[in-house]
Amino acid sequence: MDQGNSSAPCQSALLKQAKAGVKSVIAVGSGKGGVGKSSLASMIAISLARDGKKVGILDADITGPSIPKLLGVSGQPYGTEKGIVPLTSPFLGIKVMSINLLLEDPSKPVVWRGPLIGGVIKQFWEEVDWGELDHLIVDLPPGTADAPLTVMQTIKLDGFILVTSPQELSVLVVEKAAHMTQMLNVPLLGVVENMSYAVCPHCGERIDIFGPSHVNDIGTKFKVPVLAQVPLDPSLATLADAGDLEKYDNRKVFDSLLEGVYSSLQRVSAAHSI
Repeated sequence: MDQGNSSAPCQSALLKQAKAGVKSVIAVGSGKGGVGKSSLASMIAISLARDGKKVGILDADITGPSIPKLLGVSGQPYGTEKGIVPLTSPFLGIKVMSINLLLEDPSKPVVWRGPLIGGVIKQFWEEVDWGELDHLIVDLPPGTADAPLTVMQTIKLDGFILVTSPQELSVLVVEKAAHMTQMLNVPLLGVVENMSYAVCPHCGERIDIFGPSHVNDIGTKFKVPVLAQVPLDPSLATLADAGDLEKYDNRKVFDSLLEGVYSSLQRVSAAHSI
């Protein structure tokens, strides 16, 4: 690839847009599927909402949307003169916009090419009436192609949170997403390791089911903090399947996520003010 092509994505950073009423926008991505990215995006939103913040989730995973299912959100958004009104989660009132809420049959696949997917993501940002939000979480699809690129080029992001798992292969792919944020001048807030370990319910022993952790290697390489290491927890999976993820009560995980997000946003803000 020549130098001209490699620098092209950065030029579009000038087109990034902020949105009135939305104080902070945080993208959550991984570059790799199967690491629990949407669950972590939802848990970050839940931790912020439990702290009294006004929170929304923009589900940018157009071909594999799962946010409505995780949060028990159903129904169809409606339009007003201000824009499309997102639906809200049943317990914490988290605002949600997802393609699954607009389909007559959510089980049918969305078989679209990149430009159409990118257009829908832009509509979710520009034409949805998000109202007053402290934080908007953007759940990105895996990979570094059209959809993540559209988000990073269109939306003025305050930060990006990487989600990985212990396997070395996952780390290798996640690093591609980290490099993408650097190319597009998006601040990296930190990294979360999901499925980090399991705890034996009988003896309390920690079990590294997927092998030793590599998350500190990512943090060191990209000079960002490890925000949390989230264990495998059967109760979390059960609640997610039932659409009751807001009821998950692992205080240690939520406190770690909340502290990590707040401190990283402050760090990035301080760096920009210098």
